[in-house]
Amino acid sequence: MQVLIVAATQPEVGGLISELGFSISDLNNNQLLTANRQLPTASNCALLITGAGMVATAFALGRHLATHQYDLAINLGIAGSFNRNIALGTVCEVTEDTLVELGAEDDGAFITIDDLGFGESRFMATYPLPPSVHIKKATAVTVNTVHGNEASIQKLSSRINADLESMEGAAFFYACKQVGVPCVQIRSVSNYVEKRNRAAWQIGPAIKNLNTFAAELLADLLKD
Repeated sequence: MQVLIVAATQPEVGGLISELGFSISDLNNNQLLTANRQLPTASNCALLITGAGMVATAFALGRHLATHQYDLAINLGIAGSFNRNIALGTVCEVTEDTLVELGAEDDGAFITIDDLGFGESRFMATYPLPPSVHIKKATAVTVNTVHGNEASIQKLSSRINADLESMEGAAFFYACKQVGVPCVQIRSVSNYVEKRNRAAWQIGPAIKNLNTFAAELLADLLKD
């Protein structure tokens, strides 16, 4: 199995880079890292650092997947949570993700790109994780501007009931769908979606948990 790991930034997957001995093999706006071929669980892995945001993610993936083939793409990153029942540091599989800003305003109403007839906004994971992998399932939205205003948070929540928020997830799903690569998205919760409160963020623990889970997942997927 050939696996592509996709992350917006290196810090989000720093533990995995060290664990699997990734090294930079190409640097052309985006970083493509290949794993240490001496490690059995990493022998068929590559890691693409796309840059933050949906535009950077879609472009980097589109360019890379046009010339490289994989059996599975895994998106790793941190996320904010609308759902207070999800503890900070929890690692989740995002099964459905929405480009929630893609559409048009009609006074106080929002018309999705789907209803406008110009495209689609909702995308799904297409790779079933092994039964041995136990992880919380979640839904998400992908945004250009992470929410930090109570009024905008309430407005979005009244329109769509999602658990998590990121800046890349749905764009990752979109790019994989376009080229037919099975995909899965894994997010670790670093903060709650609320008025910006850096003191409450748990980025360090979220990244640690994300990398621990990712290493175990890869070991499970590539054990044969």
